[in-house]
Amino acid sequence: MEILGTSLRVCVDDLETAVPFYERLAGASALRFERGGVEVAAVGCFLLMSGPEAELEVLRKVAATIAVTDVDEAQRVLTGLGARVVAGPVATPGGRNLIAVHPDGSVYEYVDRRG
Repeated sequence: MEILGTSLRVCVDDLETAVPFYERLAGASALRFERGGVEVAAVGCFLLMSGPEAELEVLRKVAATIAVTDVDEAQRVLTGLGARVVAGPVATPGGRNLIAVHPDGSVYEYVDRRG
């Protein structure tokens, strides 16, 4: 499994206020989408999220988003190493993802760019 990079997950109260700051900080424009009632803006290595507190509470449990070449391969490697896949793989606006709990209890999202 090849890890291509990571995104830092940031829950914000007001996405409209936060996006310009992170665009200037990262030197990149935001890619926006909505998922499950949560507004998301991907800006460089930052993944900004805003929405209902009940949804954000769940999202805060995920330590980071890890980009990989292939989510199916990631699932095989993770389960082979003793991780537990708790969601996915499923299609998202940016590719496919899964959520895995590592043996130490850490929770990560793995994403690929495949459709």
